[in-house]
Formats: sequence, C-alpha cells, structure tokens
Amino acid sequence: MIFEMTIQVRVEDMKEGQKWYETLFNREPDFVPHEGIAEWEMIPGCWLQVAEGTPAEASGPLRLGVTDIEGERERLVRELGIDPFDIYSREEVPVRWGTCTDPWGNRLGFFEYINKTEEKNRIQTILKK
Repeated sequence: MIFEMTIQVRVEDMKEGQKWYETLFNREPDFVPHEGIAEWEMIPGCWLQVAEGTPAEASGPLRLGVTDIEGERERLVRELGIDPFDIYSREEVPVRWGTCTDPWGNRLGFFEYINKTEEKNRIQTILKK
C-alpha cells in the first residue's frame, strides 16, 4: 500500500535554494532532517524535498496546483525574478498551465482548474484525507 510520496529537487547551493523555495511556498520548511535537506509537506502525505546536489537534467516539471495562475506568475516574477511564463489551455483539458525553472534548472509548473466548482471539490477532497 502506497500512502505517501516525496519528490526531490536538487540545488547546488543549499542556503540559496532553501531561501528560494521558502519564498516560492511563502513559508519555512516543515522538516529539516539534517544539513543539505529541507522538506515541505505540500498537501497531506505529499512532500517536496530540496536537497543539495547536482540538479537532474531533463526532469520534471513538478506541477503545483494553484487557484490563480496569473497571480502566482506575477508574484514569482516580482519576488523571485523568474522570467514570465506563458499560460496554456486546450479545450479538452480541464486546467490551464505554465512552466518555469528555478535558478538551478529544475522545471516547475503550475496549473489552475478552469471550472472553479471542480477546483473547490478537489481541494475539499484532498483536505479530508
């Protein structure tokens, strides 16, 4: 039985990497087990681990659900200096999405449900677990 998951991204400078991800998530890590590792529980049972090391090539993107993709893009451009990313949609896909990279080349994506009732239901389902 699988009951949790952890996804790892690597950064070459842990101090700067942790600071960058703290700004991305608007909070400090939930767990720092030892030097060179910081972890955030994104939703119950789903962790993002930032580790010091050489970033993996051609991995990702790690996609994060947001409720306002334009607002999140504006915040990341302003607070983290990322390049503005395009936001895409297709008629048959229930979300809009866009992709950027962190300063170490890790690909990060964001998505927003088009149907806000569906989004609200997904949030409620996740928070109940």
